[in-house]
Amino acid sequence: MSFEFVDPEIGFTSNVITDPHRFVGRADLIQESINALNSSLGLIAIYGKRGVGKSSLMRQIQALANGNYELVRKAGLNHLLPTKPRKYYTVYYACDSIISGAQDLVARLCNDTNEEDGLLRLVPDGGKRLTEFSRTAENSVGLDLKVVNWGAKGQEGSKYTSAVPGDIIQTFRNFTSAVVESNNRVFGRRDSVLILLDEFDVIRDKQGLGSLMKSLSSDKVKFGICGIGQDLSSLIADHASVGRLIEQGSIFVKPMSENESIEIFKTAERLFNGQVRFEENVVRQIAALSEGYPYFAQLIGKACVSNANNRGTNYVDQSILTLVTESMRSGRAFPNLEKAYQLAIGQSEERALLLTLLAEQADDRAEYDASLGQVFLSRSRSSAQELGVDYMDQLLPRLIEERYGPVLVKVPVTRGSYEFTDPVFRAYVKLRHIGRSPR
Repeated sequence: MSFEFVDPEIGFTSNVITDPHRFVGRADLIQESINALNSSLGLIAIYGKRGVGKSSLMRQIQALANGNYELVRKAGLNHLLPTKPRKYYTVYYACDSIISGAQDLVARLCNDTNEEDGLLRLVPDGGKRLTEFSRTAENSVGLDLKVVNWGAKGQEGSKYTSAVPGDIIQTFRNFTSAVVESNNRVFGRRDSVLILLDEFDVIRDKQGLGSLMKSLSSDKVKFGICGIGQDLSSLIADHASVGRLIEQGSIFVKPMSENESIEIFKTAERLFNGQVRFEENVVRQIAALSEGYPYFAQLIGKACVSNANNRGTNYVDQSILTLVTESMRSGRAFPNLEKAYQLAIGQSEERALLLTLLAEQADDRAEYDASLGQVFLSRSRSSAQELGVDYMDQLLPRLIEERYGPVLVKVPVTRGSYEFTDPVFRAYVKLRHIGRSPR
């Protein structure tokens, strides 16, 4: 096969996956998503670790809500679709840490003019024209709505008679209640408005948000939230108030299985139209190195293709993977992860050794507990002393201080126990020191 330079992004991406043709595996989560969407009431809550694929799953739920069932077909789950599945008008909003609380969040939603995801695009207005469009592929049956013309030249197209000055909550109710009835006259039947809130965990004050979403939810309005958390209580401060709402909508995203990680590379080869091929053993090694985190598998895959380009080959074999692992060990492969690593160790080789020992700790607990990713100082103390690291407790504070990351957080219920804030970073630390420190 003759060499042809290829763009690594064709097959691999570190961005959120919106196209169902790129999304792999997760049959259990797809099944849970179908159940959650076809419940007329209820809150969808997606939670799990960083890099595990939560945001990509939320975008797939948006596709399902629009009637795009490509993902269901790929997973062989067509039999799970109801005869008349619920279909939604969808709103997607990525939260940020500047949002102070419930009122601020609703105000953001009511003022978001994004032409593809914002709530305002759906609200009836004389200066606006909507059209159906596909987010992922021209042959997709799942169509969403998009603003194609918002206000003629010289006209103001953003005045809404349903807006209530000084009462953003009532304004939100008015906006959402108008969406279904008004748009159904033009675009056909859809059951409800689905408000998807990504990165929900970064909101500073989440107190009362659960109660608010409960009060705003109805047969015409449904919420979906997504964020980092080990359980629902870490995502919603007042989770007890929405307990009944999430009986069919609580979706915990765990790391991928090895076979699902391997499927990422089979999908990439298909997206490359067969121009790039991976040696089977190399794929299995990458699947193991990425530890079930699709974000990390995608990063390594991209790095492999880039190195293959530099070598003038489209075949990724062991020699290419060795180049990638060597560049990781030297800190050249992934600048963002390396920056976090250098900030954490602070030019201290002893702290680097301690961080590596913690990252490499074996986890012999049950599967559910293992997802916590806890590490214990006591388990690494003797190994640290053998390597000449005698004052572990003096090296630890930098690893847990916010201004240096933090890369670790203390687990309050277990003495001497910590957790990596980012499991992808933990996997990177292991690879950063391949062959340099004993296990």
